[in-house]
Amino acid sequence: MTTDALDWRGDIPVSTRFDDPYYSLDNGLAETAHVFLTGNDLPARFHDGFHVAELGFGTGLNLLACLRLWRESGQTGTLRFTSFEAYPLTAPEMIRAQAAFPEIAPLAQELAPHWGATQITLPDLDFTLITGDARETLSTWQGQADAWFLDGFAPARNPELWAPQLMAEVASHTVPGGTAATYTAAGHVRRALAEAGFTVNRIPGYGRKRHMTTARKA
Repeated sequence: MTTDALDWRGDIPVSTRFDDPYYSLDNGLAETAHVFLTGNDLPARFHDGFHVAELGFGTGLNLLACLRLWRESGQTGTLRFTSFEAYPLTAPEMIRAQAAFPEIAPLAQELAPHWGATQITLPDLDFTLITGDARETLSTWQGQADAWFLDGFAPARNPELWAPQLMAEVASHTVPGGTAATYTAAGHVRRALAEAGFTVNRIPGYGRKRHMTTARKA
């Protein structure tokens, strides 16, 4: 399994492979809430068995934020969460990055013993980490997501994770009426999502990003 090499800007991990931080320099947790949770109309759409899929697991911050929202919303049943990651971080790196956010400290501590595993099963969580190049692994995945977190590194630095062929695979693994959200508003990404069958919207982004993208499958 290939891991990523990191530099650190304080508590923020930066990929040396892609020369890009793992989340917003302003506030990664607030970015996740704005882009991926609100962008996918959560928690309003939650239901037992709701399935989130994600391109780019990174520090695990999106999983923690989503599970926290699931619990705080009073949703019963099981959240399903599948993440595709080519270069997983080590458990100590994930724990160091998560420690910057005291709001999720109890949940981060609960999940810390599981980091490094490809399956996590809790009473309210069914998590799967699929390692390898998503251009290869997504096409063989049997799942269908209700919501996608498209969280690869910036398209200019990591174009493979935003290619039209991969966006088409995202669409084919999305339930009718399912959604996707991403921090990027790059024109070629929005066009690829539209060509794949999504209705695409550009909306205000988080922090220094003027715009982001939401999408819904017809």
